Amino acid sequence: MIHSQVQSNGICVIRPEGDRLTALGANAFRQEASQLIDDGSNRIIIDLSQVRFVDSSGLGAIVGLLKKVGNRGEVVVCGLSDAVRQMFRVTRMERVFQIFPDPAAASAALDG
Repeated sequence: MIHSQVQSNGICVIRPEGDRLTALGANAFRQEASQLIDDGSNRIIIDLSQVRFVDSSGLGAIVGLLKKVGNRGEVVVCGLSDAVRQMFRVTRMERVFQIFPDPAAASAALDG
């Protein structure tokens, strides 16, 4: 359900498979990403550039990862389409997450 890549600086980039993060796949996404956190990743970029739609279950999965990392690290998002950005705005998640245009900008900010 996800593609993940750990960069040389230890930052883990997670990309959900498919163009929708909804109730159908949110639980699998959360479980796979949680395993990465359990394995030691605590600086995480969630790259949503291929995702065109996120529902409340998808947002819940992303928030769950933030809670799991807690004070041990950071979770940021990048690559939001207009529709996904609107969902973040309506739910006020743009106040919870740092949002970046792409993984490179997110990585630079986490490294800073």
